[in-house]
Amino acid sequence: QIIRYSFFGMKETFGFAPYWLLWLRYSTFLVFYPIGLLSEVGLIFVAIPSMKSSWKCRLMMPNKWNFSFDYRYELALTMTLYVPGFPYLFRYMVAKRKKVLSARKTA
Repeated sequence: QIIRYSFFGMKETFGFAPYWLLWLRYSTFLVFYPIGLLSEVGLIFVAIPSMKSSWKCRLMMPNKWNFSFDYRYELALTMTLYVPGFPYLFRYMVAKRKKVLSARKTA
């Protein structure tokens, strides 16, 4: 976020941002996005067993149907959605990076 907000701050303040900051903004995700994904999935995986013994993982909804759901199942579903979602989002960000950086070099 530091790189992103520095980029936007420079662009808003001075009307432009240096190329190195643009490059950082559109390149650091290549390292940080996979690390973030692995850490989120890992933390969910580690947390699920401790939720099994916790009474707090079952949430009651105050509505006319008064249904409840087990948060562990929602976390397991979320974790399984990361797997097919990661390549799609990563390819989108790589394409966006290529578009932005090639447009800046030709301009």
